[in-house]
Amino acid sequence: MNRPRNVELRGAVVALAPLPGPRARATVDGMTSFVLPHEVHGDGTHKVFAVHGWFADRSAYAAVLPYLDRVSFGYALVDLRGYGEARDAAGPYTTAEAAEDLVRLADRLGWERFSVIGHSMGGAVAQRLLTVAPHRLRRIAGVSPVPASGMPFTGEQAVLFADAAHRAENRRAIIDVTSGGRRPAAWLDRMVTGSLERSDAKAFRAWLDSWAGEDFSADAEGSEVPALAVAGALDPALSPEVVRRTWMSWYPRAQLAVLPGAGHYAMDETPLDLIRTVEDFLRADEAHGGGPT
Repeated sequence: MNRPRNVELRGAVVALAPLPGPRARATVDGMTSFVLPHEVHGDGTHKVFAVHGWFADRSAYAAVLPYLDRVSFGYALVDLRGYGEARDAAGPYTTAEAAEDLVRLADRLGWERFSVIGHSMGGAVAQRLLTVAPHRLRRIAGVSPVPASGMPFTGEQAVLFADAAHRAENRRAIIDVTSGGRRPAAWLDRMVTGSLERSDAKAFRAWLDSWAGEDFSADAEGSEVPALAVAGALDPALSPEVVRRTWMSWYPRAQLAVLPGAGHYAMDETPLDLIRTVEDFLRADEAHGGGPT
C-alpha cells in the first residue's frame, strides 16, 4: 500500500482532584514510575482517555466539558510529559512512551478496557495504542489526527514548526493557517498564550520529532479496533482528504466524520458538533456488543 510520506501545509458528575504534580512515585518494589497528571469527569462504565495535541495540555478540552455524558462515560483528561502539571517530567517525549504512560494510568485507575480520544498529536498517540495494547482498546477517535506515518516537513515549513518551540509568532501562524484563517485575533492570542504557559519549550520541540518524524503505520495498519477520524473542513493540513488517504485506508473498521465549520481545533471551534459526533461513535460500542470495562 502506498502511504504518504509528506503532508504539505498550505500558505473534556465526578471530578477527582489532579495528582499533586508530575513527580515520580515509589512502587512497592522500591522502583519508581511516572503517573500522568489527570482529572476524571463522569462515572459511566465506558472509560475514555482524552489526549491533547501539540499546542495544549488537558485544558484543550475545556470547551466540551459542560456537554459530556457523565452517566454513560467516565473521562480521564491527561497531561502528557512536558505539558501542564507534567511540564517538568522527564522524557522521552514520544508517542510510543505516551501510549505506555496511558496503559500504566489505566492500570492505576483499574480500567481493564477503555477508549481513547486524541487531538492531532494525541491522535497519533491513540494509534500507537493500536500497536501497544490493542486488546485493551474499545474504540479510538482521532480529532484532526496526525497520521501514523508522521508528517515530515522540509524547507521553510520545517523551520516554521521547529522554531515554534520558542517563537510565539510561529505558533500563532500555524494556528491561524490550520483554522482556515477565519478566527478572530483575540482567539489566536489566547491559544498562543495558553500554549506557551502550559508547555515546556524543550519538550515541545522534542515532541515534534516524534509525531512529525516517526512512521509506525506498518505496525498499526489492519487493526480491527473501530476507529473514528473527525476532520475539520477548514483545516488545510490534516484535511478530510489526508484522512481518507491514511486513516481510512489503514483501518478496516474506520469511519470519517467531517465538521463543515471546524478547522484543526474542533474542541474550540465546534464543541457541540464534536462531542455529539464522538459520543455517538463511542456509544455504538454497546450496540455492537462491547461490554463494560
